[in-house]
Amino acid sequence: MIDVTGQISAVERRIGDRTLPAGQARVLTIAQTYDAPVADVFDACTNPERIPRWFLPVSGDLSLGGRYQLEGNAGGTVERCDPPHGFAATWEFGGEVSWIEVRLREAGPGRTRLELEHVAHVDDQRWAEYGPGAVGIGWDLALVGLASHVAADGTGVDPATAADWMASEEGRSFVTESSRSWTQASIAAGTPAEEAQAAGERVRSFYTASPTP
Repeated sequence: MIDVTGQISAVERRIGDRTLPAGQARVLTIAQTYDAPVADVFDACTNPERIPRWFLPVSGDLSLGGRYQLEGNAGGTVERCDPPHGFAATWEFGGEVSWIEVRLREAGPGRTRLELEHVAHVDDQRWAEYGPGAVGIGWDLALVGLASHVAADGTGVDPATAADWMASEEGRSFVTESSRSWTQASIAAGTPAEEAQAAGERVRSFYTASPTP
């Protein structure tokens, strides 16, 4: 079982913005500290044999300049690799390009702080409709998978079991709490509360495929 409250509370979430050559972009940052050394967390995030054990099957070339593809999800190009401190890559999905950067640093003996930044051009209409939870919930699910993978014996999460978990009461509770947390992050970043809450409810309903009880 997953400690839903503990995992949600262990994650930091921030929303910001950045000016890029192509215009204004939204910046979503998510971070968690793991009881594992930096080198091990870096390997878990970049080793094609380990990534499917906590995230998704991946194909392609994960070296600098290589192209990768996550099964049923995003693909892109590895733009920077600085082992074991992090990497950066494009995140290409649905005909759109955004950017991710993962930074790792020691957070005490045998502990690692992972910070992931996702930068994307999102128009105001789509932001108002779904808010940061549209991608934030997915990253929350990735971080809980990584937490499972680097803990204990490192066996990770079987994808079939993960799918069943998502449909369970516990999984739905996790998505609901994640959506609430991203709603609060959106409000803290300046989104009007009513707008942020409506967007959070829409994305929660999408992930759980159910209306509010």
